[in-house]
Amino acid sequence: MKLTLHTAPEVPLEAEVIGPTSLNGLTEAEVSALTVHHGNRKEALGEFFTVTGKMNGRLELEGDLSFVKLLGKGMSGGQMIIDGNVSGHLGVGMSGGRIVVNGNAQDWVGEDMKGGSIIIKGNAGHMVGCVVRGAEVGMQGGEIIVHGNCKNEAGGGLRRGLIAIGGNSGDFTGLNMLAGSIFVLGEMGIRTGAGMKRGSIVSMKPAQMLPTFSYSCTYQPIFLRFYLNYLRELGLVIDDAWLTGSYQRWCGDSIELNKGEILLYHS
Repeated sequence: MKLTLHTAPEVPLEAEVIGPTSLNGLTEAEVSALTVHHGNRKEALGEFFTVTGKMNGRLELEGDLSFVKLLGKGMSGGQMIIDGNVSGHLGVGMSGGRIVVNGNAQDWVGEDMKGGSIIIKGNAGHMVGCVVRGAEVGMQGGEIIVHGNCKNEAGGGLRRGLIAIGGNSGDFTGLNMLAGSIFVLGEMGIRTGAGMKRGSIVSMKPAQMLPTFSYSCTYQPIFLRFYLNYLRELGLVIDDAWLTGSYQRWCGDSIELNKGEILLYHS
């Protein structure tokens, strides 16, 4: 099934009904009649999208969806391919399936994610896979791959899963991280790993370490080869030198359990 944007919303459009799971078994007419929230008004989805085709587990969206929020909410299977930019809260509560964005995404990609895969071919905003305000646990499974850059608090409160950033990340990468893995192939901002308890943060560039992290050693972690080869298969640019290179290991955060690690490519 394909949804093509024909009328751009004037204010943010909350369209949590758009996803392979929620549209499964519906006809074109039934999908067009679904309710979306346009600001403080309820509108039919067909007021904004042209719906064509039959739902068979693959959903395609086309157009500039920079004002369309909550796409793929609660998704548990299938594929959603988005040709264009998207707004925030992409894949919130997702437990399975695959979302590919051939463009940029705004804040809160993979909010409360428990499984599945989200691939952003462009850049992402703040709080990629991050814990929601007031909660203790963030992303609990699955993977988020951003080919470009992202902003602050990527992987905040991460409990399980993989987050990989092909470019740079902002400040507080891995804030209050509980477990899981974060890869940043570019540069990280300040206060990386602040409050982290466990888990691994890996970067290919030097980083400014907090004083509550202590240098452990420089070694060649074999397990990184498996991760990096997998990221290469997903389309990220992986330097051959990273596969066999040495990494500095920093342990922290000492204000918590001091069982987390930050690995920085050395040579």
